[in-house]
Amino acid sequence: MKFNTFRRGLCLALVGALLATPAAWADRVKDLTTVASQRSNQLIGFGLVVGLQGTGDDASVPFTTQSMKSMLSRLGVNIDGPLSDFEQGGTAGRLDIRNAAAVMITAELPGFAKPGQKIDVTVSAIGKASNLRGGTLLLTSLRGVDGEIYAISQGSLAATGIDAAAGTGPKVVIGVPTAARIPQGATVERVVENPFDKADRVVLNVRDSDFTTTTAIVNVINSRFGADVARAMDGVTVSLQAPLDLTQRVAFMSMVENMDVMPGEPPARVVVNARTGTVVISRNVRVTAAAVAHGTISVAVSVTNEVAQPGPFSFGGTTAPVQNAEVSVSEPNKPMFLFNPGVDLRQIVDAVNQVGATPSALIAILEALKSAGSLRADLLVI
Repeated sequence: MKFNTFRRGLCLALVGALLATPAAWADRVKDLTTVASQRSNQLIGFGLVVGLQGTGDDASVPFTTQSMKSMLSRLGVNIDGPLSDFEQGGTAGRLDIRNAAAVMITAELPGFAKPGQKIDVTVSAIGKASNLRGGTLLLTSLRGVDGEIYAISQGSLAATGIDAAAGTGPKVVIGVPTAARIPQGATVERVVENPFDKADRVVLNVRDSDFTTTTAIVNVINSRFGADVARAMDGVTVSLQAPLDLTQRVAFMSMVENMDVMPGEPPARVVVNARTGTVVISRNVRVTAAAVAHGTISVAVSVTNEVAQPGPFSFGGTTAPVQNAEVSVSEPNKPMFLFNPGVDLRQIVDAVNQVGATPSALIAILEALKSAGSLRADLLVI
C-alpha cells in the first residue's frame, strides 16, 4: 500500500515537472525580438597598414603615397619632393611604398556601448596590396554616418588568407589575404544617444514579421504582468509599458526577454541557390495535384573515317575517303510520378529521389511546379 502511494506521488511529481518545463519548441522573447533602442551603428574609416613584406601598394597608387606623406608630416617628419614615381620627380623612391597599404576600416558600434569599451574591426585593402598578413594598422579614427568620431583603432592584423607564388610560376591563393580582422581593435570614444532611459514605453521589434508571433508575445507578457502592459502595434512592433525607475526597468526587461513564447509557423518557402545547387524546403510546403515526368534525351553522334579503294586486280577506279556516321538516341527510363493534393515535404523528397533527380533537376522541377500553380510556397532563387 505504501509502495503504491509512493509510486502515485512520484508519477504526480513527474507530471508536474513536465508541465512546468517549457515546451521544447518554445523560444525566448530575446531570440525572437530586438529592443528598438538597442540598434547598432556602422562605423568607417580610412587608414594605413605598415610592416608588410613587400606585399603592399606600389607607386601607381596615389592615395597611399599622399596619405603616407601627410601622416609623416603630422609626426614632424618633413619630406621635400615626391615620394613615388607617380609624383614625377627625380628623388622618387625615397620611401618603399610596397611595405604599406591603404585600407578601409569598418566596425559595428553596439547600441549601449560606452567610452573605453573595445569593439572588433575589419580591415580591407583598397589599393594593389596582395597580402595584409603581418601588417599593423596605424592610429585611425572611425566615423559614423553623421561624420562624428565614435572610435579609434590601431593594432596588429590577424589575416587568415594565404597568397604564395614561386617567382613567375604558379600562384596559390587560399582565403582572402587582402582582408583581416583586429579583435578588440577599436576603443569607443563617444556615446550614441539612446532613448531607452527616457522614453515612457520600450519598443520590441520582432525579427521576422509575423502577426501570430507578435500576438503570442503580447499574450505571454500580459498574462504575467497584467493587461495592457504589452500592446501590438503591427506585425513587427510590440510596445511595453515599462517602469520609470531605471533599475526596475532593467529588471523588467530581463524578465520579459527570458519568457518562453510559442512562435507562429513560418511561411511555406523554398530557397534555391542556383550557383551551388542547394535547395532548402521548409516544413509547411504543400503541393496540389500534379503529375511530373523528368528526363533527358541524349543524342550521340560517332564519326568513323575510312578509305574506299578499288578491288584487287581491277582496272581503273580511284581511292576516295569515306566518312561513316552513326547517330544514337537514348532516353533514360524514368517513370512519371504523381503528387496527390496536399502532399508534404517528405513525399516530395521521396518522389524526387525515386527518379534519381540531381539538384539541378530538382530546381527545374520546383520551378515548373511553381509555374503550373501547384507549388503552395514562395520560391526564392538566390
